[in-house]
Amino acid sequence: MRALRISLILLVVLGGLFVIADRVAVGFAEDEAADRIRSTEGLAATPDVSIGGFPFLTQVVGGELDDVKIGIKNYEASTGGTDSAAGKIRIDDLNAEMRGVVFGSDYSSATANSATGTASISYAELLKAAKSEPTEVGFGITAKVVGLSDGGDGKIKVAVSVTDPISKKAQTLSVLSSVAVSGDKVKVHADSLPKLAVQLAEGRIRSITDFQQKVDQLPGGIKLDKVEAAPDGVDISVKGTGVRLVG
Repeated sequence: MRALRISLILLVVLGGLFVIADRVAVGFAEDEAADRIRSTEGLAATPDVSIGGFPFLTQVVGGELDDVKIGIKNYEASTGGTDSAAGKIRIDDLNAEMRGVVFGSDYSSATANSATGTASISYAELLKAAKSEPTEVGFGITAKVVGLSDGGDGKIKVAVSVTDPISKKAQTLSVLSSVAVSGDKVKVHADSLPKLAVQLAEGRIRSITDFQQKVDQLPGGIKLDKVEAAPDGVDISVKGTGVRLVG
């Protein structure tokens, strides 16, 4: 009986030491992965990396991690522009969950079988894609987009400033717009057009109210999936397969 009690105590102690070693190892791996992702993606700040599943050490032996979560603040995605400043759009929060992460024997590369996540872009950032300079839409009338906000029910409220050539006074009209993903672009399309004092060609008005923003070169090659309006901006779902984390 005494021998059994001693054996149980040893098992508990060894189990506790294994858990401690496992948690130390996963903490080191998370820090190392965060540094490598920062270097690979050219990030300004180190991302948050969380490796799920237990025990971690047995996953390493198997060469595949069950689940890895990554969080990046203020990520600058490409808009395809040639100018270095105009060719970027800031994503406030980019979070991705990678599943089935397989890494090379020397741990210099890691690729996830699949990934899903979310990204958020503020209305101020999205506004950069709209025409914010006065543009003639006909009969000397000029218009420009002056603001974007949450319109409720998944819509974006687009504020358009319209100036007529006679009074030179501007009035602000609002239109509710739908937002959708098309390939690597976020598209904003007015559900109905504002009623102006004179009848204008729909195409000219839509050249102001409707616009799109390319969001490209996301980490690891993940792609846009869906988008919806939110109180402070648009929330985007992203996904990918064969997503490269490092290497």
